[in-house]
Amino acid sequence: MSHYPLPPKHILSLLRKGVVIPAHPLALTSDRKLDEIRQQALTRYYIAAGAGGVAVGVHTTQFEIHDPKVGLYKPVLKLASEVIDECSNKVSRPIIKVAGIFGSTDQAVEEAKIAADMGYHAGLVCLSALKGASNDKLISHCRKIAESLPIFGFYLQPAVGGMVLGFDFWRRLLEIENVVAIKIAPFNRYYTLDVVRAVAEAGRENDVALYTGNDDNIVNDLLTVFSFKAGNEVKNLRIVGGLLGQWAVWTKKAVELLENIHKIVESGQPIPRELLTLGAQITDANGAIFDAAHNFAGCIPGIHEVLRRQRLLRGVWCLNPNETLSPGQREEIDRVYKSYPHLSDDEFVSKHLEAWLEGKIF
Repeated sequence: MSHYPLPPKHILSLLRKGVVIPAHPLALTSDRKLDEIRQQALTRYYIAAGAGGVAVGVHTTQFEIHDPKVGLYKPVLKLASEVIDECSNKVSRPIIKVAGIFGSTDQAVEEAKIAADMGYHAGLVCLSALKGASNDKLISHCRKIAESLPIFGFYLQPAVGGMVLGFDFWRRLLEIENVVAIKIAPFNRYYTLDVVRAVAEAGRENDVALYTGNDDNIVNDLLTVFSFKAGNEVKNLRIVGGLLGQWAVWTKKAVELLENIHKIVESGQPIPRELLTLGAQITDANGAIFDAAHNFAGCIPGIHEVLRRQRLLRGVWCLNPNETLSPGQREEIDRVYKSYPHLSDDEFVSKHLEAWLEGKIF
């Protein structure tokens, strides 16, 4: 019998179906302390909006929480886990819990154990701390984590701390039997294809769920059927959902978008042109929110700014005081708000905000 743990079958089924998984931000007070009430309200917002999962302790939650001196990893994961369990019972549906796993091998293994003890279903493994390491070392690192927690592979874009991970790495990672999903987020079409092709050639297209993290190409990723020849067989694969910082805002509209895409793809209907137009609009909005003009320097404050406007957060504060909105970024967010009002779920948030702040789901 394998010593590698797997999520419950109903969670695996949901993961493979494809759902919206927002990358959970960190709610802070003006003195940069954890704002527990707003942190919990954010989690309730995502579940009320229809998200099928939540990812906590990831880049959008700020990697600084993994620093033992900051001391926020356990408290933030615990808050989210408790709210998810409570809300899952109230809405009568399962919610996937994904924990960000970071740091050296010793730290990452310890974090995986913490997440597993709190009931998280998979660990999104960030390899940034191992930059320059060989594939052998990277795979060994992942195998040690996999002994405690199922793996959600993560191709993080280099602009925000990731590194290039070639086809050979992904092909070898897929030999770990409890790799259950991969978040593809290099913001690069060639690198994206490396991951999908590796899944096809590994023969794991039916049990490893592919999720887009390419916030600059969300709709195209979800609409595309990727076709590769593996041996004598042609395999067709899809990216079935998204684990996205962009989906940390306007989440209800993201849920509606994914549901619509699933219906179109499953029916075999031609892709409507207006859906491609919508995809370009979402990319434009993401450019403003993620601060593409400044190489994504303001991506986390940009997410916070949208949530601040919705009154889900009190401010855009980050643990790093130097991490702020870039010059002109607020004006760019103004522009996309005015240009694409149909992308926002402000009305939904306004209707339910007080309930979420009071500890209710609706």
